[in-house]
Amino acid sequence: MKTMASLFSATAAVIPRNLAVASSAKHPVGHSLPYSSPRFLSFPTPKSNPHIRLTASLQSPRAHASASSSPSATFHGLCYVVGDNIDTDQIIPAEYLTLVPSKPDEYEKLGSYALVGLPASYATRFVEPGETKTKYAIVIGGANFGCGSSREHAPVALGASGAAAVVAESYARIFFRNSVATGEVYPLESETRLCEECRTGDVVTIELGESRLINHTTGKEYRLKPIGDAGPVIEAGGIFAYARKSGMIPSR
Repeated sequence: MKTMASLFSATAAVIPRNLAVASSAKHPVGHSLPYSSPRFLSFPTPKSNPHIRLTASLQSPRAHASASSSPSATFHGLCYVVGDNIDTDQIIPAEYLTLVPSKPDEYEKLGSYALVGLPASYATRFVEPGETKTKYAIVIGGANFGCGSSREHAPVALGASGAAAVVAESYARIFFRNSVATGEVYPLESETRLCEECRTGDVVTIELGESRLINHTTGKEYRLKPIGDAGPVIEAGGIFAYARKSGMIPSR
C-alpha cells in the first residue's frame, strides 16, 4: 500500500527531464523532492467550458475518473500560444493572490485573471475582459513554462479559466508538480517546439492515450511525451482525491 509520502515522491519523480538548469541542479531528475506537510488547497469543481470539448469520462478540465484508470481523454478546441519563460507573475499576478480558490466565486474570479500578466506584445487576451472563462482549451508554450514563484494559484488560475492542458517544451519543476497535485491542468511536454509550429486560434486536439497533438488548422500531427504516473493523479482531481480513491487516506 502506498503512503502519502511515497505518492508525493512519485509525483516528483515524473517531472519532465528537460528542466531549467537551476532547478535540476538543486533536485536532480529522478530524485524525490524533500517531503514537507502539504499545503494544497481544496478547489471547487469548475463549471464546464462550452469552448472545450472533452471526451471519454471527463466532464471538465479536472477529471473525476477512477484513480486506477489510465489517461484516455481527448481535449479539443482552440489553442493559445505563448513563448519561453512564462513565469507565474504572468500567469497570475501577485495582486490577485488574495483570492481564495476554495471559495467558488473567488475561484471563478481567479480564472478571469489567468495570463493577464502577459506583456502588451500579446495583443490577444487569453480571457476577454468581462468574461470569466477562456475560449482557448489548450495553452502552448516554449521552454521553462511556469518559472518564478512556487504559487499554487498559477495552475489553479488556468484550470479555473477553463483551460484543460498546457503543452510546453519544458516546465519549471514546481509548476509541473503543482499542476499534478492540484489536478487543475495536464502539463504535457512536446517533443518539438510547438510554440513555433502553432498560432493562437489554431484548432487542435490532444489525444492523451496516443500522446499526440493534432493541429487541424495546419493538418500536422506532433508527438507528445507520455504523461506517465502523473496522469491518474490529475485524472482523479489532484493528489488528495487520488489518495482517497486509492485507499491511502480515509474518504471523507
